[in-house]
Amino acid sequence: MSKKDLIDAVANGAELTKEKAGVAVEAVLEHIKKSMKAGEEVRIPDFGTFKVAKRKAREGRNPATGATIKIPASTVAKFTPSKGLKDLLN
Repeated sequence: MSKKDLIDAVANGAELTKEKAGVAVEAVLEHIKKSMKAGEEVRIPDFGTFKVAKRKAREGRNPATGATIKIPASTVAKFTPSKGLKDLLN
């Protein structure tokens, strides 16, 4: 599903124009991004939790040459589905 498909689905489900649905979807996504950038987790009941995790620096291998490389520390986004979503998919 693309962002356009999501906007179309919101417009149909909420009986909004595509322009208003686009604004709503964009506002939700921006709020999630800002919250995660601040290090907060975002919980959406019956869907899941978006959170931020820190990865330590580590060593890896270049698969082409086998040479050892250093992978720097980074901050990554993680998503944990809720029990309801897991049950729905299984």
